[in-house]
Amino acid sequence: MIVKEEFLSRLRKIFDLNLYEVKVWTALLSRGTSTAGELSNISDVPRSRTYDILESLEKKGFILMKLGKPIKFVALKPGEVVERVKKNLATETKERTKRLEVLKEDDVLTELTELFTKGVKFVESSDMSGSLKGRQNLYNHLDMMIREAEKSITIVTTREGINRKMEALMPSLEKCKKRGITIRIAAPIDNNNLNVAREMKKVAEVKNMEGINARFIIIDSNQVMFMLLDDEKFHPNYDIGIWVNTDFFAKALEQMFELAWKDMKAVK
Repeated sequence: MIVKEEFLSRLRKIFDLNLYEVKVWTALLSRGTSTAGELSNISDVPRSRTYDILESLEKKGFILMKLGKPIKFVALKPGEVVERVKKNLATETKERTKRLEVLKEDDVLTELTELFTKGVKFVESSDMSGSLKGRQNLYNHLDMMIREAEKSITIVTTREGINRKMEALMPSLEKCKKRGITIRIAAPIDNNNLNVAREMKKVAEVKNMEGINARFIIIDSNQVMFMLLDDEKFHPNYDIGIWVNTDFFAKALEQMFELAWKDMKAVK
């Protein structure tokens, strides 16, 4: 059986399987029913690992073990596998969420926080910086920055960026608004995002930024995150952001932004 590496790679990402698992699974799909030895030969997976792999696939709901001698394994319909994986993922997510919620009241979190607090004491504020890869990681960090804001939030984004921020950051921005934090958003506004811009006006002052293409956020005049790539040209997985905690740079960037902000037109 010959299966293209590209196809195997796609299956690994979609179903969260390792290379041996996806090889054995596709081998079994091609046979319907087979023994571990046969699958080892077909898939080029070492015989010593095949039983462990089949046991793993069975637990994950991809295959069934057929009773009898020799022991055989039965492939399930791919559509059924998808449904089982979805249910297992939902159950696992629910259980992990419960554990994390319980952790908030646990001594473990207290000890972890104490370790972090002690560690931060030895770190210069200018050293509190780093890079993030992937848009989801960027938005997770942006959300954290916004939730920890105390005075002000300045967001400069793109035409599509304001749509994404509406979806990803609105709950945290609403809480900041209730706490009296000043929020400003600047982005190129057109017919494709005008409704979103008007919705964002519920929590922020929103202005149309014409002729400028930029992506950054300033928190409390001391933290900055800026994105390095054009979001229209690069895939979200390759997006890169730089986060820095420095009064000097944040205030300088904010002062330059103030000059442009005065000339921008408010969204109506």
